[in-house]
Amino acid sequence: MRFTSETSSDGVREQLFLLDDIPGVLWTPEGAAGTRPLILMGHGGGQHKKTTGIQALGHRFAAECDFAVVAVDVPGHGDRPRHEEYNRIAMENQARVEAGEELAPLIAGFQALVARQTVPEWRAVLDAVQALEHVGTGPVGYWGVSLGCGLGVPFVAAEPRIRAAVLGLGGALASAEEAARITIPVEFLVQWDDERVPRSASLALFDAFASAEKTLHANPGRHGELPAFELDSALRFFARHLP
Repeated sequence: MRFTSETSSDGVREQLFLLDDIPGVLWTPEGAAGTRPLILMGHGGGQHKKTTGIQALGHRFAAECDFAVVAVDVPGHGDRPRHEEYNRIAMENQARVEAGEELAPLIAGFQALVARQTVPEWRAVLDAVQALEHVGTGPVGYWGVSLGCGLGVPFVAAEPRIRAAVLGLGGALASAEEAARITIPVEFLVQWDDERVPRSASLALFDAFASAEKTLHANPGRHGELPAFELDSALRFFARHLP
């Protein structure tokens, strides 16, 4: 891991880093020392590690909960180079949708493909970040919606360090099998009028989680209209489960 820059604002330190060729950002309380809970955040499709929503929530986790937070650019996003295979598949999928095919299965298949790369990458990032003195090996949570859910479900299923997860805006078409291996507390977000993920697929994914404690938060609105108060709920959820 190589840090490339460091800044501070409003009591939060931001460190940009490279782990091999994976660009990431780490937010911690300014002056942090010693072990603390860590949240890994997965950004949405077409976004990146410092998209406004990710950065704002990451700052809140650090400032209000005293957590460390890490986010990385997934392949083909942010500071990562163009990924020819993924870009080709995305263009083919767009053409298939324009020809009348259903969008949701195409999204699910694409996310399952990308997850084969991101799951080991994110596990390596966790190893590196937890080796830092101001993070340590405390409890770990995961937050991710949309693409962050599609990639997050297989990651959470594969990573025993994750103690709790907030997921949402995703469906069961590609990840029901992985969801059935998840037993940790889950808060799951659904937009009732989601134009990208059928409501039935979202509810099927929630049903597939094997967690004894799982909560469904359903709100009216389209895919990109997640209410701001759900971010407040995420802070309370992780404060309960990552003491």
